[in-house]
Amino acid sequence: MTDLLITGALVIDGSGSPGYHADVAVDAGKIVAIGNDLPAADRTIDADGLVLSPGFIDMHSHSDLQILVNPDHTAKVSQGVTLEVLGQDGLSFAPIDDPTRAVVRRQIAGWNGEPDDFDFSWSTVAGYLDRLDQGIACNAAYLVPQGTLRMMVVGTSNRRATADELAQMKQLLADGLRDGAVGMSSGLTYTPGMFADTDELVALCEVIAQYSGYYAPHQRSYGKGALEAYAEMVDVARRSGCALHLTHAVMNFAPNAGRGVELVAMIDEALASGVDLTTDTYPYLPGATTLAAILPSWTAEGGLDALLGRLRDPEARARITYELEQVGSDGCHGCVVEWDTIEIGGVRNPLLSDAVGSTIAELSARSGTPAADIFFDLLIGDDLATSILQHVGHEENVRAIMQHPSHTGGSDGILVGGKPHPRSWGTFPRYLAHYVRELGVLELADCIHHLTGRPARRLRLPDRGLVREGYAADLVLFDPDKIRDAATFPEPRQQAEGIPYVFVNGTAVIDDSHRTTTRPGHAIRRTTS
Repeated sequence: MTDLLITGALVIDGSGSPGYHADVAVDAGKIVAIGNDLPAADRTIDADGLVLSPGFIDMHSHSDLQILVNPDHTAKVSQGVTLEVLGQDGLSFAPIDDPTRAVVRRQIAGWNGEPDDFDFSWSTVAGYLDRLDQGIACNAAYLVPQGTLRMMVVGTSNRRATADELAQMKQLLADGLRDGAVGMSSGLTYTPGMFADTDELVALCEVIAQYSGYYAPHQRSYGKGALEAYAEMVDVARRSGCALHLTHAVMNFAPNAGRGVELVAMIDEALASGVDLTTDTYPYLPGATTLAAILPSWTAEGGLDALLGRLRDPEARARITYELEQVGSDGCHGCVVEWDTIEIGGVRNPLLSDAVGSTIAELSARSGTPAADIFFDLLIGDDLATSILQHVGHEENVRAIMQHPSHTGGSDGILVGGKPHPRSWGTFPRYLAHYVRELGVLELADCIHHLTGRPARRLRLPDRGLVREGYAADLVLFDPDKIRDAATFPEPRQQAEGIPYVFVNGTAVIDDSHRTTTRPGHAIRRTTS
C-alpha cells in the first residue's frame, strides 16, 4: 500500500502538454504510479475539480536567512513553491570569512533582516547546504555570490583584480560549485560586485562552464542603458561558453516604456547564435531593493562606514543630490530619481517605522523637508537597512517578456520589513490568476511549464519539475477557478487562495489550506545529469 493516492485530478505535468485526468500514487517521497483505478493507499485525496501540477520553482529568492530563521516558510510554500534558488544578486553568506560576514550582514539587512543570536556556524557552500539539510519547509538550491567573493579577496575598492586575486576568486568559485552550488550570481549595481569589469566576469564564468552551472546576473542597469547592459551579459556568456539566466529580466523606468520587445528580439538573436539563455520575471510592475542601492556607486568605495561618513558630509550630500536629481545616478540605473516612486517597505530602526508605507515625496510634503534630506536621514538613522518598493515598471514590457519561451518565474521576494513587496506571498498564484485566467496572456499548461519543467531543466534536475513516475513528489493541487493572490501592497502578508494542498518530497506542507508542522525540504546540489 502506498503513502498517498490523489484521484480524479486534471494532471498538467509541467512539460507544456495539455492536461489529462488521472490518479497519481506517491510513496516514500516519489511518484510511483500514474493511471486509473490505482490500488488503495494510506491516504486518499479526492481531487475532482483540481489541477495537479509539479511544485513551483522560484528561480530568484532572497530567503537565504529567513528560510532558517522562520523555517515554516509559509509565504513560499502556501503559494505552491517547493524549490527556491538562493544566493542571488551577488551578495550572500557562503563562501565567507568573518570580516566579510560582518559587512554583508549590514549591507543586505534590508533583504534578510538582522536576526539576533543567529548561529552563522558555516563558512563554505558545503556548510551552508548542510545547514539547510537540517530541516526546511521547501527545497533550496544555491548560487555562489560574485560580490561576496570579490569582497573576500579584493575588498571594496573600485579597481581591477590582480591576476593573483582573480585566481583566488576562481578557486573559491570552483570550491563552491564542487560543494553543490548550481552556478554564480552577480549584483552589478551593488558594491563590490559592480567593480568587476567584463573580462573578470568572463574569467569567472569560464569556471562555471567547466562545472555545467549557470550565471545569474543582476546586470548593470535596468533603466537607461538596460539593453546595453543585457548585451554585456550575452557577451559574457558567449565568450565564456557559460549558460546565462537573466534574472528579474525587466525593462523599467521611463526611458524603457514599450521597449520589452527589443529585449525579446535580443534574446531571440542570442538563442539563434547558440547562447544557452533563460530568463525569470515577477508578475508585478514595482521592483524592490534597498534604499542605499540608488546611491551613486562612488559613495560606496571604502566600505559602509565610509559611505555613512559621506552621507553626513555637506559637500558630499550636495554632490549626491545633484547626481540623483539632475544627472541620473548609476545606482538608480542612470535615471533621474523620482521621489514619488520610492516607497519605504521596511526599516530596522523602530523609531523610523512611521515612514513605512509612504513615498519619500509624501514624507517630504508632510514634514516640509527636502526629499533628498529625508533620503539621507533615513539611510543614516537606519544604518543603511531600509528596504524600498520602486514603482517604475511597464505592463506592456512585463507581458512581452513573460510570453517568451525562455521565461521562468521568480519572486525576487524580500520577506522582512513592515510592508514588503506582495510578490513574496503572491507571485505564483498571480501568474495563474491574473495572467492566465483573467487576461489570457498565457495558456494554463504553458504557464505551468514556465513555473516548473523549464526552470527544472535550467537547474539540470533529473527528477523534478514534471509529474512523472520516478520523480520526486513535489506537487501542488489548486483550483483553477479560485486560485488567487490575496497579498496586496497595503496588506502584503496574505496567504494565497485556491491552493489546498502542497507536497514537498511527498510530505504535505499545506494540507486543506493550512500550514502543517512539517519541514521535509533539503538542499538541492548541482548535478551534471
